[in-house]
Amino acid sequence: MRVLVEGHSTLEALAAALLKVRDVLSAELRGLERRVRSMARTDERTRRLMTTPGVGVVVALTYVAAVDDPERFRSSRDLGPYFGLTPGKYQSGEKDVTGRISKIGDAGVRTALYEAANSMLTRSRKSSDLRSWALAVARRAGMRKAKVALARKLAVVMHRMLRDQTNFVAHRSAPAMAA
Repeated sequence: MRVLVEGHSTLEALAAALLKVRDVLSAELRGLERRVRSMARTDERTRRLMTTPGVGVVVALTYVAAVDDPERFRSSRDLGPYFGLTPGKYQSGEKDVTGRISKIGDAGVRTALYEAANSMLTRSRKSSDLRSWALAVARRAGMRKAKVALARKLAVVMHRMLRDQTNFVAHRSAPAMAA
């Protein structure tokens, strides 16, 4: 940037000011990221959730904050509809249309779960029954639907992990590890 504005005194002054602002914002962001990581490390529930591939600090903290007490949900399956990760329905007379997800519930958690599913499917190289299942859904119905389905399943699995106080088990044949 300095090379581009060299020789133009007004532009040099503006560029210098913008670069100072950028440096301050970068320093503040690094400090905030350190505090968020520290919060996640000190909470047993978030550490447990982060054993799941694709689930990082932000996803774990967001999910724990939204669920709060896992005992308030009768069934783990209630979490999909709670976060709006179920197909919307339109019914009128003889018309019965199944549409996109309902988007009812916490949009932040829904987004975090979708990003975790995206990460598990596209970036993570760790094999797991969940990933294999989602890839099979992707072959049948497409990657977007597979990501939503995996996000819904992640909500259920993560709730069960919190309720049973167990870490993520990649393959069902392996016994669950108690924390």
